[in-house]
Amino acid sequence: QVQLVESGGGLVQAGGSLRLSCVAHGYISSNKHMGWYRQAPGKQRELVASISSDHSLTYTDSVKGRFTISGDNAKNTVFLQMNSLKPEDTAVYYCNALVVRLFGGLLEVWGQGTLVTVSS
Repeated sequence: QVQLVESGGGLVQAGGSLRLSCVAHGYISSNKHMGWYRQAPGKQRELVASISSDHSLTYTDSVKGRFTISGDNAKNTVFLQMNSLKPEDTAVYYCNALVVRLFGGLLEVWGQGTLVTVSS
């Protein structure tokens, strides 16, 4: 079993910052990509940012210039630094990973979600 453990969510005022962390635990050979998604009530889950094994980065337009995704491959960890937070960033944030299992095969894994609330 592979599990993603998230931390760093909470309540902040508009303009503040949070740093989310996601650690992958289990029999993992490597990460093909890891990313952060978010889902607000009544809305579909959307990609926020992702990082691939070739180190390419992707951001949704609404967070460009404010959020930064980074990873520590040796520790199977991905971070999301969120600056200049806005109320519209309020959502449950989910870590996602596509991993190569230690004993072969690909596996997509989702974290349990961490709530980010930004007050105006």
